[in-house]
Amino acid sequence: MPTTFIQRPQSAAEFEWAQASGLGAVLRCAPLAPHAHHLFTSHDLELRGDEREWQALADVFGVRGSPIRLVQQVHRSDVAVARRGNAADWPTPQADVIVSDDPEVVIAVRVADCAPILLADRTKPVVGAVHAGWRGTVQRAVQAGVAAMEHEFGSRPGDLVAAIGPCLDVCCGEVGDEVVDAFRAAGHDARAVERWFSIGPGGRFHLHLARANRDQLETAGVGRERIHVAGLCTRSYPEVFHSYRAAGPNAGRMAALISPRV
Repeated sequence: MPTTFIQRPQSAAEFEWAQASGLGAVLRCAPLAPHAHHLFTSHDLELRGDEREWQALADVFGVRGSPIRLVQQVHRSDVAVARRGNAADWPTPQADVIVSDDPEVVIAVRVADCAPILLADRTKPVVGAVHAGWRGTVQRAVQAGVAAMEHEFGSRPGDLVAAIGPCLDVCCGEVGDEVVDAFRAAGHDARAVERWFSIGPGGRFHLHLARANRDQLETAGVGRERIHVAGLCTRSYPEVFHSYRAAGPNAGRMAALISPRV
């Protein structure tokens, strides 16, 4: 599949672009790589239902006999568990968080402005994938992922590495007052709300989505030095990323995929 853009935007130093056969351009997080096979896709894949694209992704991960584990994303903080030895048991549950200890499968979430977050344990083969839009962030979806890795597989938050991929950034993250009210109603303290929202040029609130999720990861016990943010706004680069804000309901989807190394 040909690359659809000439120049890729510069990501944070920890992230690097690669060209993958059949996938086009993908983004990887170097500090995550020693602990998990993973990637963030770009505009080069649509991921709207073309099985050939999903098969190409499975082939890159070397899981030809096992489907990629997806969920019905519902903008909450429900968790699905892909446990080793239960490869045939996957009913595509409603969830926005997946955790796994199975190196034979790949777990994935899909986004088009929401934050894709990948988690890996540095000491054992356990990983997580989180879909966190503003609603999921209100409900602390990424903290639910950390808690599930601890509860299901014994991971310690301090042993985790996290990568927050491209998402809507504060420059384009305009939201209504009701979004700020939702954060307050969910019990997020005033200092956090003040840190996560800025007033934009038009006098409306703008959400720092990646910052909010980074702060939530720290609160959950993940070390700040092990939380890596791509720093790329999906709306700012519609020729590179799919963006619902840019394209509306016809927007494609990007995926964040991960599988534990053994």
